[in-house]
Amino acid sequence: MQKLWDLSHIQPETKVVLEGDTIPAMFWNGVAKRGPDVWMRQKEFGIWRSWTWTQTGDAVREIAGGLLALGFAPRDTASILSNTIIEWVLADLAILSCGGVANGIYPTDAASQVQYLCEDSGTSILFVEDDEQLDKALEVRGQLPRLQRIVVFDMDGLRDLHDPMVISLDELRRLGREHNAKHPDAVPQRVRQVEPQHLAILVYTSGTTGKPKGAMHSHHGLVYTVRGYNTLISRRQDDECMCFLPLCHIAERLGGEYFSLYTGARLNFVENPETVPENVREIAPTVFTAVPRVWEKFYSGVMIGLKEASGIQQAAYAWSIGVGTQIADKVLAGQPVDGLLKFKFTLANWMALSNVRKLIGIDRARFLVTGAAPISPELVKWYLALGVPMLEVWGMTETCGASTGIPANRIKPGSIGPAASYNEVKVHPETGEIMVRGPNVFMGYLNQPEKTRETIDAEGWLHTGDVGLVDEEGFFRITDRMKDIIITAGGKNVTPSEFENELKFSPYVTDAVVIGDKRPYLTVIIMIDQENVEKYAQDHDVPFSNYASLTRAPEVQALIQEEIDRVNKKFARVEQVKKFFLLDTQLSAEDEELTPTMKLKRKLVQQKYAPQIEAMYR
Repeated sequence: MQKLWDLSHIQPETKVVLEGDTIPAMFWNGVAKRGPDVWMRQKEFGIWRSWTWTQTGDAVREIAGGLLALGFAPRDTASILSNTIIEWVLADLAILSCGGVANGIYPTDAASQVQYLCEDSGTSILFVEDDEQLDKALEVRGQLPRLQRIVVFDMDGLRDLHDPMVISLDELRRLGREHNAKHPDAVPQRVRQVEPQHLAILVYTSGTTGKPKGAMHSHHGLVYTVRGYNTLISRRQDDECMCFLPLCHIAERLGGEYFSLYTGARLNFVENPETVPENVREIAPTVFTAVPRVWEKFYSGVMIGLKEASGIQQAAYAWSIGVGTQIADKVLAGQPVDGLLKFKFTLANWMALSNVRKLIGIDRARFLVTGAAPISPELVKWYLALGVPMLEVWGMTETCGASTGIPANRIKPGSIGPAASYNEVKVHPETGEIMVRGPNVFMGYLNQPEKTRETIDAEGWLHTGDVGLVDEEGFFRITDRMKDIIITAGGKNVTPSEFENELKFSPYVTDAVVIGDKRPYLTVIIMIDQENVEKYAQDHDVPFSNYASLTRAPEVQALIQEEIDRVNKKFARVEQVKKFFLLDTQLSAEDEELTPTMKLKRKLVQQKYAPQIEAMYR
């Protein structure tokens, strides 16, 4: 059982736990040091398969040897177009071990986006997951003269394919074994030739305001940052972690793959994004990092399940979460917890809280980490009341991930914490923009020197585009993106994210975009939580035939209005939302309105739904 009044078990580590000044050097030191220990696990055909460090090293050595056999040269770029699976990690580490540059492409990207990213990065080798991703590559390869080979992880459905450009991962590994037998020192020599200042990876921004930009990160920046992470967030070799966010996103690449590479913590790969709730209960991670969308979904599931529980169960939960909230309030205020309250928490844990944590899959979690988007402070407090501290971190692609973080012994919901020890963070005195400086800041944007100069000033400060405040303790708070701040027709400055985060605390709301720039009042576009709203409709005999009819049902409209009314009470009159519109299309990561991390693209949504927005102001 977690003891909220004693958080000593989640204090971070400061000493270096794995040597190496480049990612491949660090990886191969890890193989030598941890050989028989399990590093990764992945579920295949219903069975969890384990990969030891030795097995991982063997596979990476073969793939790297295969790349050398194909003529892959130092500083060449290889891209990976795949979901988050172990083969992604193997390809990434093999590319880096060859002295190459590794670039990730979202598996939801269309063929035209794949073409742009391969062209911009100068990709010569493209790894793809399966026939679906291969089709995209084959569609655009005619426009990619630098592309030499396409390597397929999973050849199911492609057994009869005969294409001189396409090769299976198994065949590449066979070529690698032959090459390594003839040239046993070839791969180690390439590893030794990699310098810390060399470009290691490209991480493309989501491109919400134009073409994606390739953020360049050096080996030095990656190693420096991942060691810094260990002074910010506690992670040990005996920790169980989940790997399910896109590996081409900085959050999972640094906070998942490379951080676990450094610490030795085990990486558990989910079957697919849809099985995350099921897999998290199987894995029961001891450290769990996710985006707010995931934490909101778990909370919604508990709230909906509670409505179906018996009266006794509901009463037990209400009393138990009340006790947890009392303790959370004291912990947040830095006050001691008396013996009677500790006893009550033991009872509350037995009655309900432990079962709720098991239902979610966080019963073994020492703590939770949230980032990549703002989260409701009330949600942070709810998880703390359950018995699991939630630490919020803030950063971006250009800062190599986390730049600030909530310390375990001083949780402040609504804050992103003080600057991490490995970089400087400040608020611009005139604009209020958050700025970052340190070795973790990226090298610049590939092929875009002007954009780089706009982003990093002459003194090395990165202009993040986020607006925020800092308190007397040095804790920062993000108020909004500079480009998202709304100035109403009455001249009132409004930060839409505060209202949106409160609204997303509802189990019936997945995402929201507040509108009102140069307008007389605020409105909001809402994406409902399909599963929970459908459940509500079924329980209340609301007729609907499809998703669109569900959003138009008067009862659903009234339900969402109640949620808006609840949030409106927390804001001043000028900051309250007067009207709303429900998106009548069920969106997924393949839709242009959503980022790969499942956030609505504000600018695109406003453009695409302009008629509906105008209707709310008539």
